[in-house]
Amino acid sequence: MPSVFWETLSAARDLGRLHDIASILIRYGFSDMVRRLGMANALERAGKVLHWQEAGELARLEPPARVRRALEEMGPTFIKLGQILATRMDLFSPEWIAEFEKLQDRAPSVPFTEIRQQLQEDLGAAPEEVFAELVSEPLAAASIAQVHRARLRNGDEVIIKVRRPGIRLIVEADLRLLQRLAKIIEAESPEMSRFKPREVVRQFTLSLRRELDLAAECRNSERIGRNFGDCSEIVIPKVYWAWTGERVNVQEAVNGIPGRDLEGAEQAGLDRKILAQRGARAVLKMILEDGFFHADPHQGNIFYLPENRIAIIDFGMVGRLSAERRSQVVDLLHGLMEREVDCVVEVLLDWAGAANIDEDSLKLEIDGLVDQYHGVPLKELYINTILTDLTTLLRDYHLALPPDLTLLIKSLITLEGMGRQLDPNFDMVTEFSPFLRRALLARYTPDALVKRGWRAIVGGLEILTDLPQDLHHLLRSARSGRIQVHVDVTRLQHFGNQLDRATSRLTMGVVIAALIIGSSIVMTVDRGPVLFGFPLLGLLGFLSAAIAGVWLLISIRRSGKNLE
Repeated sequence: MPSVFWETLSAARDLGRLHDIASILIRYGFSDMVRRLGMANALERAGKVLHWQEAGELARLEPPARVRRALEEMGPTFIKLGQILATRMDLFSPEWIAEFEKLQDRAPSVPFTEIRQQLQEDLGAAPEEVFAELVSEPLAAASIAQVHRARLRNGDEVIIKVRRPGIRLIVEADLRLLQRLAKIIEAESPEMSRFKPREVVRQFTLSLRRELDLAAECRNSERIGRNFGDCSEIVIPKVYWAWTGERVNVQEAVNGIPGRDLEGAEQAGLDRKILAQRGARAVLKMILEDGFFHADPHQGNIFYLPENRIAIIDFGMVGRLSAERRSQVVDLLHGLMEREVDCVVEVLLDWAGAANIDEDSLKLEIDGLVDQYHGVPLKELYINTILTDLTTLLRDYHLALPPDLTLLIKSLITLEGMGRQLDPNFDMVTEFSPFLRRALLARYTPDALVKRGWRAIVGGLEILTDLPQDLHHLLRSARSGRIQVHVDVTRLQHFGNQLDRATSRLTMGVVIAALIIGSSIVMTVDRGPVLFGFPLLGLLGFLSAAIAGVWLLISIRRSGKNLE
């Protein structure tokens, strides 16, 4: 199957990119992977030469370091993938996570002369006509876009984010490779298929395509800004939609103290304890109440403003949680905080789906995990440690978190780290508590009860309304003999195979018995050819029965059956 895949791919437009990726993998000592996936055959048939001896010092690095450096060389898509994998503590051990976290989304800046034409097309006018001032030297450069400072003609200071020319073609080619690779892994590796590689790649594809659309970042920004509309403590930059599109966006410039400059915050008279509390509450509100949150709340995306206000920027990566998922997260966190083991196990089993798990053993492990934090003072209770231990436990039980939760866990861990840097006495559990209480109480408000009751009534009425028509279809199918019953029973096919083998052996036994009886009768007949004074046909019958009997005994022995 892999060779068929790569041969098909070789006729497509991704051949050059495939050659680059294969060369990088070989250089880092992954030539065996290139061969197993059939990439070598496809490329060689297309006339591409692979240098199998390229691996040297790089191949002697530890596997996590080799993978990380290979991802860096393979470009923006794979750097982004590595950053996503850094959130999958349920899949990778700490040494792998540590390497993935080293992946930084930096890239050499594109000279302004190369992006000027694209910028003019997107703005609808020459940049000099739109901006009174535009700094050609970029403020920052990443793999997807780079940022320039500017000033509008009305005096507003703004930030211009410009997508790198040609980056979409590279990213789309990489995404096609990843999607096909995920199909191969899922089809050929049962061990890896439980981690749902196709679903992981699908989620990653959606996320990266949104990030390529710079207007989507602004829509995210405005949505979160509306959610904080009545909160003056949190500032979200204004979007200038007149000059914003898929390849460029223009947003209000934030002139504050960068999140990394803690000394600068103190010198400006800001209260670090208040900043930690407000930042934590803002992110928890996004997660637990709004279900739409900034998925990368690190210090580079935070600015501190006068009066202990906080500005949040860069909404290219956001997380989404459905109402049902938020309810599960609330139950999980409440169970961990209140040491309700049954609640935690129930949520984890819901997430595990149809996985075959020893529930009693899992419950015992969770009980031990929760109990080790009993009596620990809140300021010494790290949500980071709890979540890390929990994901390690999931990994031990070969369970994978739903993909939409990995960004959530990473955000919570990052958030706690920032809070502890601002305030050494910061404890996440205290900040969690009011949100969890409100979320739990909200389930039993009159409005919530009425809504749930109404949904149940409507659902029941729909079933009753559809019942006559469903019965009519069922009876019509029964009269025409078109009813089909599909039974999917675990081990049914295995049982059928066993039954088939047993029937075959029973038939063979009957044939052997018939040969013996028939040969015995022939031995009493005086007519016909003889051998050693015995009827030849009788001897042949006994010989055939003996050979068949030996074969039957060997077959039974090989299948592990015991003869008594």
